Amino acid sequence: MPSLTRESRRPPRVREHRHAPWFAVGAVCVGAFMGQLDASIVTLAFPALQREFGASLAGVQWVSLGYLLVLVALLAGAGRVADTAGRKLIYLYGFVVFTAASAACGLAPSLPALVAFRLVQAAGAAMLQANSVALVVSSVPRSRTRAALGVQAAAQALGLALGPALGGVLVATLGWRWVFWINVPVGLVAIVAGHYLLPRTRLRRHARRFDLAGLALLATATTCLLLAASAVSGLALPPWSPPVLLGAAVAAGAAFWRWEQRAPSALIDVGLLRGRAVGLGLVGALGGYLVLFGPLVLVPQVLVATGAGELAAGLVLTALPAGFALAALGAERALPARWGNRLRCVAGAAATAAGAGLLALAPGRAEALTFCLVAMGAGLGTFLPANNSVVMAAVPERMSGTAGGMVNMARGIGTAFGIAVVTLCLHLVASYLPAARVALGVLAAVAALTAFTAARLRDGDAGEGG
Repeated sequence: MPSLTRESRRPPRVREHRHAPWFAVGAVCVGAFMGQLDASIVTLAFPALQREFGASLAGVQWVSLGYLLVLVALLAGAGRVADTAGRKLIYLYGFVVFTAASAACGLAPSLPALVAFRLVQAAGAAMLQANSVALVVSSVPRSRTRAALGVQAAAQALGLALGPALGGVLVATLGWRWVFWINVPVGLVAIVAGHYLLPRTRLRRHARRFDLAGLALLATATTCLLLAASAVSGLALPPWSPPVLLGAAVAAGAAFWRWEQRAPSALIDVGLLRGRAVGLGLVGALGGYLVLFGPLVLVPQVLVATGAGELAAGLVLTALPAGFALAALGAERALPARWGNRLRCVAGAAATAAGAGLLALAPGRAEALTFCLVAMGAGLGTFLPANNSVVMAAVPERMSGTAGGMVNMARGIGTAFGIAVVTLCLHLVASYLPAARVALGVLAAVAALTAFTAARLRDGDAGEGG
């Protein structure tokens, strides 16, 4: 009988196959697909949830933001635990928790109950997402890292692409509960695939006491910051709460940074952050995912408000992840081989900024939306795999779970701010189309700043051989 606390061996036929590394990448891609399917499909349910529970957008957004808060707080810790306990083990248990919580979300009788089940779902997501990048990097030769991360990014994009269209169909026909129940069969497939196809962890870190104080400070900082943004965006909180929450976020963030520099078993390896490649790469991941997820909230709100239904909004929104997937898979061959990670990062972020800027000129026209969303997606599909390669090439394999957790934590923070920025713009500007122009202008500025950050990398920093 297999042990529940030890990683299982792959069958010899799988382990000895010449494509075994890519089998492992494929297993991780199931999880990447599922995570992004869930992220994009939920945003399509926001209007239906507002009608079902009689709630404002600022209240309903906590179905996503509550999830992201738990995810961000736990990602780095889950990566550190996986580096010691085993990445495959933590990854598979993460899927068990995520799948069970998805079923519970579909049964939620109220908005608070739905948010609570989403918090449990996020704990499972942290366990699997903290290990996804590390499992890919440790499964393939270093020379194939960027290509493997591109395949993983394409799987994420496929989930994002199917999410809006599938979400629109499910909400319009079966109802919003199926937005969560759709995760259950995909989760079961992922658990079985991971059991048979993922390799055991070879290089592990020495086990240390878990940094609970660091976890509490990080959770406090991120929760207070996003609560402050939601209060400004229309969440029913006392008028004095935004400055108080913002002050608490700054204080907790400063305390977290000081604590991590002297903690014996720090949640975040401050030494890694001091490296140019890791530090700039994490900033790039945050900016890239902020720009990616902003339109996923903005486009359904604008198109539904201007007369289109959820189904039409979902079909238009599919253009963003479709462009992402095409670039993530094709950039490795389409771009000149001499283009290293640094140049790919700069070019991808610049293309994203241009797409967002053009979209701000005509945010309510479906044709313009589709064209510009494809351009934004293609830019991000070029930028993000190269950016993640920069980070992972800069850390030793024994710490890949920790580094992968930090990458995904930056992704979670960026995703949360993408949702919060759009919600804030829609709240502060009375009309939907002017609000959309403001939001898209902000996204274009973030993309331009991300390109500037990538340009500061040196060729050696960028791990160009990977």
